[in-house]
Amino acid sequence: MPELPEVEGLVRSLQPIVTGKIIRSVDVSETIITSKANGKEAIIKGADVESFRKAIPQKTIERIERRSKYIYFHLTKDGIPQLLVSHLAMSGAWFYVRNLHEIVEEKFKRHVHVIFHFEEGDMLVYADIRRFGELRLLENEADYPPLLLMAPEPFDHGALEHFLEMSVLPKYENKAIKEFIMDGHVVSGCGNIYATEALFNKRIHPARKVKRISKERRIELFNEIVLVLLDSIEHGGSSISDYRSINGEAGNMQNRLQMYGKKSCLICGTKTKQKTIAGRTSTYCGICQR
Repeated sequence: MPELPEVEGLVRSLQPIVTGKIIRSVDVSETIITSKANGKEAIIKGADVESFRKAIPQKTIERIERRSKYIYFHLTKDGIPQLLVSHLAMSGAWFYVRNLHEIVEEKFKRHVHVIFHFEEGDMLVYADIRRFGELRLLENEADYPPLLLMAPEPFDHGALEHFLEMSVLPKYENKAIKEFIMDGHVVSGCGNIYATEALFNKRIHPARKVKRISKERRIELFNEIVLVLLDSIEHGGSSISDYRSINGEAGNMQNRLQMYGKKSCLICGTKTKQKTIAGRTSTYCGICQR
């Protein structure tokens, strides 16, 4: 699943290309139309396909921003704002092309589900192999309350204070530290990859309970999460599986990872261990991480 750095990279790529463009029409794949007709909330969430298709044309993309792992497309028409929220989930990807043949990888080309046509003839294409992603058209954030519950951006003033306040709550103090830092109510945008890296860098065992980590160490860990996220943003994110930038390129951060996906520890050389925490496989060093 793309995490904060990958989504940030997409947003930075999209901003100069589609900001100010007017959406002429919207196409939705037959797969999604059929799924929605059968009562499944496939990609287009909170609306039927026809309502979604009719609501967007002639709207201008005023600006794009990232919030945690979400992409916010701020739309306007006749001075009235709307918010199109996108989450990539496991295998979503955006492509900016003039025709679908420009999408190089066949696995994405076969799974194009929503196309936004601009007046100039170019297209913004959403492909999703597993169809777990979402597009949700709202009047504002408050129309979908879960968005209001996300933690502050990790780079923002007050994010560390929020992290520390959450760490002493009864509902979190007995949780594994890995589960804690992957919780979007605690840290925005930190998933399995970067939680694994930050814990390894600070030599903290992923299953250690939050309450067994000192405040000083919690501060160090939070600061390390920020550094790891910033490093990944600088290197284009991690293309472990299905993440791609808008022109289909892979990121480079996977080449800099120290623990995620490793068979042996880069520090002591011992074989790494794995443990399932919060439904995700956690790779760690049983010698270096305590």
